[in-house]
Amino acid sequence: MLRATLKSLLARKLRLLLSGLAVVLGVMFVSGAFVLTDTLGRSFDAVFADAYAEVDVNVAAKPKVELSETEGEQVAAPVPASLVERVKAAPGAADVQGVVATDGARLIGANGKVVTSFGPPQLGENWLGESDLVKLREGREPRADDEIVVNAALAKAANVKVGDRVGVLTLAPKKEFTLVGVFGYSGGRDSVGGANEVAFTTPVAQQLMLGKPDVFSNITARAADGTTPEALRDEVSRAVGGGYDVKTGEQLADDASAGLKEGLSFFNKILLGFAAVALLVGTFLILNTFSIIVAQRTRELALMRAIGASGRQVIGSVVLEAVAVGLIASVLGLAAGIGVGALLAYLFGKLAGGLSLAGLGVPPAAVIGAFAVGLVITVVAALLPALRAARIPPIAAMQDVATPDRPLTKVTVGGAVVTTIGAVLLFLGLSGNAGDNTLATILGGVLFAFIGVALLTPVISRPVVSLLGAIFSWSVPGKLGRLNSGRNPRRTAITAAALMVGIALVTGVTVILDSAKGSISALAEDTIKAELVISGSASGPRPPSFDPAVLDKTAAIPGVQLVDGEYGDMATVGGKRTWVAASSNVAALERIFGAKATAGDISRLAPDQMLLSSDTAKDRNLSVGSTVPVQLSRGDARTYTVSGIYESSQLTNPVVLPPQAAADFAIPQPIQGFVQLAPGTSVGAVQPQVERLLADSPEVSVADRAAFIKQQTSQLDTPLRMIQILLALAIVIAVLGIINTLALSVLERTRELGLLRAIGLRRAQTMRMITVEAVVISIFGALLGVVVGTGLGAAVVRALKDEGITDLVLPWGQMVTFLVLAAIIGVVAAVLPAIRAARINVLGAIAHD
Repeated sequence: MLRATLKSLLARKLRLLLSGLAVVLGVMFVSGAFVLTDTLGRSFDAVFADAYAEVDVNVAAKPKVELSETEGEQVAAPVPASLVERVKAAPGAADVQGVVATDGARLIGANGKVVTSFGPPQLGENWLGESDLVKLREGREPRADDEIVVNAALAKAANVKVGDRVGVLTLAPKKEFTLVGVFGYSGGRDSVGGANEVAFTTPVAQQLMLGKPDVFSNITARAADGTTPEALRDEVSRAVGGGYDVKTGEQLADDASAGLKEGLSFFNKILLGFAAVALLVGTFLILNTFSIIVAQRTRELALMRAIGASGRQVIGSVVLEAVAVGLIASVLGLAAGIGVGALLAYLFGKLAGGLSLAGLGVPPAAVIGAFAVGLVITVVAALLPALRAARIPPIAAMQDVATPDRPLTKVTVGGAVVTTIGAVLLFLGLSGNAGDNTLATILGGVLFAFIGVALLTPVISRPVVSLLGAIFSWSVPGKLGRLNSGRNPRRTAITAAALMVGIALVTGVTVILDSAKGSISALAEDTIKAELVISGSASGPRPPSFDPAVLDKTAAIPGVQLVDGEYGDMATVGGKRTWVAASSNVAALERIFGAKATAGDISRLAPDQMLLSSDTAKDRNLSVGSTVPVQLSRGDARTYTVSGIYESSQLTNPVVLPPQAAADFAIPQPIQGFVQLAPGTSVGAVQPQVERLLADSPEVSVADRAAFIKQQTSQLDTPLRMIQILLALAIVIAVLGIINTLALSVLERTRELGLLRAIGLRRAQTMRMITVEAVVISIFGALLGVVVGTGLGAAVVRALKDEGITDLVLPWGQMVTFLVLAAIIGVVAAVLPAIRAARINVLGAIAHD
């Protein structure tokens, strides 16, 4: 039996290739995700170990506001310069230095644009001199207040050289400096971890990066001979007292690397999620493949039963074939995943500003995941056809046809039950009744919904396919293709279900994001009563900002009625982390954003007063007259009195502080500006004047309201494109499924095709018949995907109504595009099977047994 199985497997190499390719692609995604995150994780370990190689002990103040990775950029509190002497006095301390190193120094390049960074920080530092790690490559150190040096990576990115006058944006507006030097790192590196670095003299760095003199970001110390870093850490801790974090360089490297690895872990989960989708689609393909194989081998398997093979041996034969396919596919998928992981790591390194990658490694999780997923998916998908094969009676060996299709009653009932379970899970997850398991409940609901719909597909395939096929029934090949596509509902359903999954997910995500864009646009159009908006697109963790003086100058332009500058920061308000805003003109809350007072006065704000949204006041049981302690990113905590409460909306902030509070924000400059014009004033007359005022703020621009709204909503296009690209893999696997089904069907219908050719069906007509069959199946799968995706997307939009997504927007254009794309997919998928069918030898096919 084993020899017979292996010979059968090797005799059908094309079948082996097609059925294994889907598993290869899914396994590639799984192993590639692990290889990528392992490589990047070890690379960051090396980067931070190198960055802190010359630090034995570091002293830093605890941040005023503790933030998570998703809440924004952590702002470290400064340490006083006087602390340097206390650290120097600690036993075993040597080479103690006060360090300024804070993210937020943006250099303006030779092209007049800010050099951006997607990930690595843009550090503003004080120049501490050369060391074993840092070496000047050109020029000299900065000595005057208007001199800077930059690392080689930034000099190249900005296309600047020693002697150039360059602009730098920091906590302060743009300032001009002379570039007097370019430095690099040991080993010929232009940067550490891709960071862009601008180094000032110490007083300038303190003022521009920390906002006041005689303070540092942190203090570093080397251990004297005979003192270990751990011993020095303990001595320094006693010397500086409480309120400071004292760590060794090794601890700092581990902490910094752990933070980035947390982000990589989230990215890894996203990749594994898409791998799961690819494998789900691949399961449909393998299930269909083995179902057709069993149907084709009916006489062969029945003959084996007739000569003594047991049902267990027949099951073993089919499962063994599945194990062989899964094993080979896992090996190939692992190899492809290693290559893809290495390529993605290389691209990430380039995008991150030249991150030095550690050697490529293959973690055990990649190998275990590859073989576990590849083998399990293949064997599970082949199990049902194997059980069906074991039930083939020996008498079938005497028949010329495969066993007839069984009734669809059980499949229909099972599909209805599974779909109901999916609907219940989705309801629980989207309604917020799943507790801490909301995400898992929603994902489980989506999975059950897809499987349930796939089980119900055979019931609806025959009438729908017949209706779709009627479009092509104007010719004999079209009629035959229509009949062929509906002759086996199970096979058609499984093939279409593979395409349905990918199309449904893309459609669902598109419905959600388009609805979000539509809701935001409608709300902004109805709410914002400003004709011009000053803003920019973030290219890193810090939002773009501009000089507050622009607001006063804009207000002086003829025809300008009201100007408001908006500042923002994460703060601790009454013991809870909350986003807070400060407005340069509190009157804008009513006149520009349409806020309505529900208590107190919201038209003015004293320096010790604050305004709250009605939801915030209700959640915290506050009212007009309540006092609330507020700790901002900088400065000491202050107590504010609630002077007014306004009606909550999606465009109003939960807390509004007076403009004086912005001095202690992480970014003490406005991040948005709103300009309301007097009636009859032309936007075209005012906008160019505001643009000229922003000449020294290249990160931001001024746009009319419609352009601003479009700019804000277009940020949702990036995740949509990424999701579409990743889900394209599932669609590719679905195309392979259609090719596989048609190819195996052509083999199954060899005699039938020979008879059709014998009675006059020409080669071209044969190819058209196969093409119609493929197109009908593809359009059916896409139509099913569009319907299911729209339903799931609409359910999510309905659940997010309280979050501000109030308008359901259906992407009709994209839906039509998906259907047209499905027709093209059908044509492409039919090429090889159609050519094979057309080349069938007529006499040989008639004699085929």
